[in-house]
Amino acid sequence: MRVDELERLVSRAQLLSLVDAAKFKLALWFGAVSSGKTVISLWAFLLAVRVAPKTGIIVIVGRTMTTVYQNVFVLFQNTSIFGTLIASQVSYTPGASSARILGREVMVIGASNKEAVGRIQGSTVALAYVDEAALLPEEFWNMLVSRLRVDGARLLATMNPASRNHWIRKNWIVPGPAKNLISFHFTMRDNPNLPADYIADMEASFSGVFYDRMIKGEWTNAEGAVYPMWDPARHVIPFADMPRLRDVMGIGMDYGTTNTTAALMLGVSDEAKPRLVLMDEWRYNPKDHNDLRLTDAALSQRFRAWLPQDHTPYPLTVQPRFLMLDPAAASMHMQMQQDLRGTGLTPWPAVNDVLPGIQTIATALDAGQLVVTDRCTGFTEEVTEYRWDAKATDAGEDQVVKENDHSLDAGRYIAHSTTNYWKPQLAA
Repeated sequence: MRVDELERLVSRAQLLSLVDAAKFKLALWFGAVSSGKTVISLWAFLLAVRVAPKTGIIVIVGRTMTTVYQNVFVLFQNTSIFGTLIASQVSYTPGASSARILGREVMVIGASNKEAVGRIQGSTVALAYVDEAALLPEEFWNMLVSRLRVDGARLLATMNPASRNHWIRKNWIVPGPAKNLISFHFTMRDNPNLPADYIADMEASFSGVFYDRMIKGEWTNAEGAVYPMWDPARHVIPFADMPRLRDVMGIGMDYGTTNTTAALMLGVSDEAKPRLVLMDEWRYNPKDHNDLRLTDAALSQRFRAWLPQDHTPYPLTVQPRFLMLDPAAASMHMQMQQDLRGTGLTPWPAVNDVLPGIQTIATALDAGQLVVTDRCTGFTEEVTEYRWDAKATDAGEDQVVKENDHSLDAGRYIAHSTTNYWKPQLAA
């Protein structure tokens, strides 16, 4: 193969990382999404399997068994990347605790919490591959490194960047060679196989701190306002000026007993450039009612009395698709299942991935794809006060301050849980 043909398949940055990684005990690839870091790290892993010490086990580790399958083994079966010869020498059943790669048995481990340490404690590890390393517990990582106790043992890992104070950056990437470690920073420009329109789409899919991490591949702190792009002049519209809707995704509900219960309705506008519209809001705060706490049945009754009201300034010709409930509200879920039977509105547990959900809202706001009517007063009051937890940031974690966020959570539940339904409509 000529050099120019090779460069169309892999970039210079990828090739150099493959060569340089072999010189260190620990090699870490981090950077932007779709930057080619995982593919080249897996090539490095295959080369390492061939020469891995016979004493000790080989392990592939990820946050869950599912993510390991999706991020590692699905790629290994892509013959356009690894060819039929290598793909035929990778054998794995999804969910299984072991695989066979190039004739070697490989243990597969999910490490979503510190209890996973017990799965490798006492073991001798000849070779380890870690997917999404920044999402693993520090205790597990430290134990895994300590298990590399035979001559020639190595660890290879990939990750997306997180906070600058994240333990893996502070304790491992920054010291670098002092810990026999090399790291490689990748951007999407380091992947020669990405079309320009795909890169543009990805750049439009992230905002704020998430843009810095996922697009620029930088380690950045989440600090200050969660939604710094919020502008009432841009994002708030009078209820009377709500555009016509082509679809109503449904309602997100955040549940509280001593705190506020909030519900927000989300629609998709029928415009040349469709937008998401947080149409209307229902809330019950005990503090506004002499600290009167309502039962689930009473909350349901008040919510259902709000449902048939006018949520648009014109006749609503489409009905809400979903009721996305706070997934921790098991009792309210059961109450709603009973009370809404036969209405066509079925309660579902919302997807409560906080950071991806915040990213969904932030990107839509930043792109001008989400507006809020002036009926959603809880949302507009909370959004300016929603902040990252400074103490958590100092500890290298991304957490929001859990205060006065009930309407924000409700809006996040319905928007993030229905992305597969509204994204194609906004792209039309």
